[in-house]
Amino acid sequence: MPTSASRTIRHLRSSTSVAARPGSSWARCWAPHNPFIPNRRRPWPCMPGSPPQGICPVLNEILHLQQHQQRWIRRFEPRPLARMYLFCLAHAGGGARFFASWARLLPPNIEVIALQLPGREERINEPLIDQMRPLVNGLTAVLPDWLDRPYALFGHSMGAAVAHEVCLALQRQSLRQPTCLIVSGREGPNRHHGGSLHLAEDGRLLADIAGLGGSPSALQTCPELQSMALPILRNDYKLIETYRPDPQRARLNVPIEVLVGRDDRELNPGDAEAWADETDKGIRLHPFEGGHFYLTPQREMVLRCISRCLGVSSPQALEMP
Repeated sequence: MPTSASRTIRHLRSSTSVAARPGSSWARCWAPHNPFIPNRRRPWPCMPGSPPQGICPVLNEILHLQQHQQRWIRRFEPRPLARMYLFCLAHAGGGARFFASWARLLPPNIEVIALQLPGREERINEPLIDQMRPLVNGLTAVLPDWLDRPYALFGHSMGAAVAHEVCLALQRQSLRQPTCLIVSGREGPNRHHGGSLHLAEDGRLLADIAGLGGSPSALQTCPELQSMALPILRNDYKLIETYRPDPQRARLNVPIEVLVGRDDRELNPGDAEAWADETDKGIRLHPFEGGHFYLTPQREMVLRCISRCLGVSSPQALEMP
């Protein structure tokens, strides 16, 4: 259920709230403070240099909620006129920057929104989250304010499991469903198996990620890089290795697009096809040359595939609701 603050944020985002009624009392009082109006001239109330507090108690909550949302959302190339959002979740040890080039290369009617998890990149000073449920709760607290247009969810490896759980949570809350769920490099939940690599010594953990092709060569030899990367890797390995899908989970009501590398040592025969058990709308399998991290060498082909999955080939391909 949206909070009063999140409802007010959606109101402030809407084109009719202020801009369409420039002479209203609301416009005269609050337009200068509205964070969603370009070139506003006054600071937000209760920030340094602003008027005293006490005008409207919910404004403090709005500001806090907006700042919280901004931590999870990375928009490398904002496209206000995009017809669709593509929310992206990275692999274990990864961050939102993995998708920076996608934002530039996908068609202009798709805006990439990378979901940034705590404890990495610009959120490096925040505590890591090593359990699936609180992570999904954090994401689903933010996403409802961004479901104003068609969207899809993409996740690679660990990110695919997170994206699936987010999709389930949005469905349980009867919120707008994605056009499709796109999973990459991940077995279906019925084939999920745990592990204990998160308990292994550093050398073994580094060797595993190197064997998958998911780390730069410098990580194997640079202690400074290792001191930054290993806590994130260990945390994410713990999250996915201790994750247990709910055996009573519902089936999704959206199609699932399954992307895999033909030489991915992490996937056994049938693992990818097991995603068919998770939806009433069917799956499509899209194999690519390469191993677990085929996304990097096959980037252009992957993005063409995703564009086709979303039915987007030109700026007019999708219509806003």
